Amino acid sequence: MREGQTFAGDSLLARYASFVKLPHTLFALPFAGVGAILGSRAVPSGVTPAAVIWIIVAFTAARFAAMGFNRIVDREHDAANPRTRLREIPSGRLSVAQASVAVAVAAVLFILAAWQLNPLCGWLSPLALGWVFFYSYTKRFTALAHLVLGFGLAMSPVGAYLAVTGSWSEPWWALLVLAAAVTFWVAGFDIIYAVQDEAFDRAQGLHSIPARLGARRALLVARLIHGLAVLAFGATWFIFPVGRLYLGGVAMMAVLLHFGHAGLRDQDSGNLDPVRIDRAFFKVNVAVSTGFLVFTLLDRIFQW
Repeated sequence: MREGQTFAGDSLLARYASFVKLPHTLFALPFAGVGAILGSRAVPSGVTPAAVIWIIVAFTAARFAAMGFNRIVDREHDAANPRTRLREIPSGRLSVAQASVAVAVAAVLFILAAWQLNPLCGWLSPLALGWVFFYSYTKRFTALAHLVLGFGLAMSPVGAYLAVTGSWSEPWWALLVLAAAVTFWVAGFDIIYAVQDEAFDRAQGLHSIPARLGARRALLVARLIHGLAVLAFGATWFIFPVGRLYLGGVAMMAVLLHFGHAGLRDQDSGNLDPVRIDRAFFKVNVAVSTGFLVFTLLDRIFQW
């Protein structure tokens, strides 16, 4: 049985799309849009068609490189895990060489796209790439790997903001608060996703919050972390010159997260429903990120 958010068919395009779970872009790319919109308040002229295109190229390439690198590093664990043994490398649908070439091309494309945006993005791009590659090793020594992943995706809105403005935010800690909000948001969802592999991670000596605490307590931690995400996003309302629609987006986020977690209340190690886990991880995730982008965009349009 295929994993969720993968593609049927044996074409090379379908295999590469499944290799990096292309649909997951739907819950990550919108926050790059949020960063660009916030940057447009500081430098309105920074939002050009070329900038938007290069932001999308940079984000997509970086995500492909990061996910592909993770699949290469984890290929032996994926082969041993019943849930992931049909992934492209363990199943032989892609060779390690094919995967490595694709990751290298995506990494180069990301750096080139960053330089097309401005020198600041160009100089920072190798550091961003290094961090997301580093994440692939963290489950081998720390249960905080979820936060490492979260910070990797938090670079998306920060990078988009820098792409539009060409300089760091004023006050300097504004972007750090935004990055913290996205870090908590991603980490919470990643803990929900990792609940599926609690027993496997424990048996293999891999580290995660579910492997450390068990599924029920891990889901409580995910709820707490998502509460911190809502608070951090709410704090950005006081930092960036945004209006009430932006705050409405934060409220929408809180409501969707509440209902997402409510659907997991009776889940524990011996009673996991993959459909409900997938709904909380993917569908709620997409609704939160795209909805928040829409509210942020409408707020900007009505204040333009």
